Amino acid sequence: MYYYTLGRIPPKRHTQFRQDDGSLFHEEVMGIHGFAGIQSILYHRRPPTRVRQIELVERIEIPYEEQGPLRHRAFRAAAVPPGGDPVSGRVPLMGNHQVLISVVRPTEAMGYHYRFAHGDEVIFVHDGSGVLESQFGLLRYRPGDYLVLPTGVLWRLLPDDGVEQRMLVIEAMGHVTPPERYLNRYGQFLEHSPYCERDLRPPEELRTYDEEGDFEVRVKARGGISRLRYDHHPLDVVGWDGHLWPYAFNVADFEPITGRVHQPPPVHQTFAGPGFVVCSFVPRLFDYHPQAIPAPYNHSNVDSDEVLYYVEGDFMSRKGVERGSFTVHPNGIPHGPHPGTYEASIGKDRTDELAVMIDTFHPLRITTHALALEDPAYAYSWLESAPAAT
Repeated sequence: MYYYTLGRIPPKRHTQFRQDDGSLFHEEVMGIHGFAGIQSILYHRRPPTRVRQIELVERIEIPYEEQGPLRHRAFRAAAVPPGGDPVSGRVPLMGNHQVLISVVRPTEAMGYHYRFAHGDEVIFVHDGSGVLESQFGLLRYRPGDYLVLPTGVLWRLLPDDGVEQRMLVIEAMGHVTPPERYLNRYGQFLEHSPYCERDLRPPEELRTYDEEGDFEVRVKARGGISRLRYDHHPLDVVGWDGHLWPYAFNVADFEPITGRVHQPPPVHQTFAGPGFVVCSFVPRLFDYHPQAIPAPYNHSNVDSDEVLYYVEGDFMSRKGVERGSFTVHPNGIPHGPHPGTYEASIGKDRTDELAVMIDTFHPLRITTHALALEDPAYAYSWLESAPAAT
């Protein structure tokens, strides 16, 4: 991301920066790709290394189903029950060695701070509002926000009281960035990109905690969750600067790219991750060629699995798919618009659909959690005589 700073920092890095009592602040360099990627420098009141107790609290085994016949699938994830906090309440639905896709409907606050050590997380806020708290500061979130949490960020969500929360969670085994084609060689967004720096919301306020006591941090790494107990509040940062920080991007700020004829899914791309992309299908005007067919053509994902998460509105090429549902179209089988939607799209001038698409370049596996949510009729919903997914 672009350069940003909050709080107090010295005029030159790696030099003396003293507290009111004359002691030094403790500098922390946080960066990716060794020392060859973007980084930020944070200044703590106490060393961020002062851990007094460490224990493994949970082994994580994702319960994937045994592979059955290849088919298109739909899952009514709106029925996932509420419970837990934004981390403990996650229900993993599908994944592979590069990405894990979950939903969560948290009802509890996080009494600890959390770090995902393997890569970046993207949390799409379907419903709900509150505050993202991290060592970089406070950032309010609202429906439609993508919260992008780089690895190394120590965070927790503080949901607003009495507000229902529903979130889509993407855990990447690596880094999530804007697509390279949106950026110039200096990292600035180009004029043709569907969003730019002005649309990214950095932390708004740096809150420094100068407290001693017992403070819990949980770290997910290497197949488990470890609990680290600190003798001081870990969010004791007085200032920071750099290019690595958590941010929010609201899907309403994604400017759709349209054309005279139907545009392919890459025009909707929002982020790139290791072995996957994230796209945003947003309300937009339809194609304007006089003979245009706005609905998408039939196509085969010969190199990828396609996941669609339905957020709001009526998706122009689908029937019977409700809010909060997923469809999964694996590579190896063509897919396309449902019967009647292709012809019915002709003459329409806009769509109000809102959906998040995740395309993976290695096959996804479905978890046993998802099986109870599955619509078994979906694979046959392209037959004229068969009912649509209900």
